[in-house]
Amino acid sequence: MEPAPAFPGKLATPVITALRRILRPLVRLMLTHGVTYPLITDVIKSTYVDVARREFRLSGKRQTDSRISLLTGVHRKDVKRLIEEGERGADGASGVSLGAALVARWLGEPELTDAQGRPLPLPRLASDGGKISFEALVESVSKDIRSRVILDEWLRVGVVQLDRQDRVVLNPNALAPARDFGEKLHFLEANVHDHLAAAVHNLSGGQPPMLERSVFYDQLSAGSVDELRRLAAELAMHAIQVLNRRAIELERDDREQSRLADQRINFGAYFYHAPRDLQAAEDSARGAPDGADAPDRDAA
Repeated sequence: MEPAPAFPGKLATPVITALRRILRPLVRLMLTHGVTYPLITDVIKSTYVDVARREFRLSGKRQTDSRISLLTGVHRKDVKRLIEEGERGADGASGVSLGAALVARWLGEPELTDAQGRPLPLPRLASDGGKISFEALVESVSKDIRSRVILDEWLRVGVVQLDRQDRVVLNPNALAPARDFGEKLHFLEANVHDHLAAAVHNLSGGQPPMLERSVFYDQLSAGSVDELRRLAAELAMHAIQVLNRRAIELERDDREQSRLADQRINFGAYFYHAPRDLQAAEDSARGAPDGADAPDRDAA
C-alpha cells in the first residue's frame, strides 16, 4: 500500500477534522481509566511504526528504518527501538472469546435449537454416547478447558441456569453485552477495529466495497427512540442468528471439502442515541483550529 500524498489544504485537514470526532469517545475511555496523554503518545508512535513497516512496503525493496521514519515522522532511532520492542513482545491477534464462540455454536447448530431457532436445554454430560450435551458443546469449541469450569462461571454470572431436570438452559439475553469489563473490552477492540477497517477500506477505494450502512435521524422524542431501539435489537438479533447458522454450515463444508480456509468475517450492528445538542457541542469543538481550546465556561 502506498500512502496518499499530503495536501494539507485539501486532504489532511478534513481527515484530521474527522479524527477529532472519532477520538472523542476513545479519549473519554482513556481518561476514565487513567490512560494519560504521555502514555498514549508512545502507543500511537509504536502503532505508526508497525503499520508503516508491515503495510506500506515498496515492491521488491526492503523496508528500511529511514523510510519508515520518512513516512511516519518518527525519529529513526525511535523506529529502531520500537521495532525491536515489538519483536520481543508482539501481541497476538484478538480472536473470538471462548464464551462468544460457545453461544454462537449453541444458537447456530440445528440439533441444538428448536423449530423457532431457540436454544434447547442441554444435559450437563453426554450419556449413552449421546452427542447433544453441554459437555459436548464445550468440547466442540475447545478441548483445553473442562465443561464444568465453564458451567460454574456461567451460572455465577447468569449466562445459564439449571432447570428442574438439571439441564443447562441458555439465558435469552446471553448475546447482550458481557457483564465482565475484560469481556466488554475484548469486543470493543475487535468490533471497533473491524468497523473502522471496513470504513477505511471503502474510503481508500478498496474493491469490492465492504458493507457499511446506517440510518440517521435527529428530530425524535425519547419515546420514539425507545421504540426504535427495541425494533433495532429485534431485527439485528434475527440477522445475526441467520448469518451465524449459515457460517457454521459453510465452515463445516469448507473443512469437509479441504478448501483453503484462511479468511475471517465479522458482522455486527449497533444502535446509538444522544441528545442533539451534544452533537452540536461536539461539532463546535471539532471545528476549533489546531492548538485552540474550546471556550472555558468557568472563566469570568
